[in-house]
Amino acid sequence: MSEERKRSLPELAERFAYRLNWINERVCAALVAATVIIVWFGVFERYIFAMGMIWTEELARYLMIWAALMAVPCCAYRREHIAVYLLFCRLPKSWQKPGRLILDCVGLLFFLFMFVYGLGMVEQGKAEFASIFGMTMVVPFMSVVVCSLLTMIQITVTMLRDYSGVRPMFELEDTHTN
Repeated sequence: MSEERKRSLPELAERFAYRLNWINERVCAALVAATVIIVWFGVFERYIFAMGMIWTEELARYLMIWAALMAVPCCAYRREHIAVYLLFCRLPKSWQKPGRLILDCVGLLFFLFMFVYGLGMVEQGKAEFASIFGMTMVVPFMSVVVCSLLTMIQITVTMLRDYSGVRPMFELEDTHTN
């Protein structure tokens, strides 16, 4: 009789973060695809059909903001920040783990600040309106809150993963595809 091994907290957190990242990557791809389609529609609409629609630029801008901010937690989960990577390549091995911990803590504090600041933006956005759509700015400003929350989750899981020795699930996925 084979018993399934109990998973540790870092393993469960990694599994959750992997699934969250998987969903988030697809959301980012959909937002970028929608942005491209809307921009091309705007080009054709303006220069070929001349229908007088003016909403395409503003919608594309809001979608692009959401896409860019939603990519931040994906990078945090995979530790794909080129400046940090270039810095860490030059550090002695004995300095990398403490340096990474310091940067993770700074990142958590930064995104906590952005989360709280973003909540204030959302509150203020209730009284501000988009020029073309007539909608409040809550949806565009909410991108800061969502990005910050997801990034804090991913940084926390990445810290757990690094300090417990849990192998990232995306590395296992990469070995199966190669």
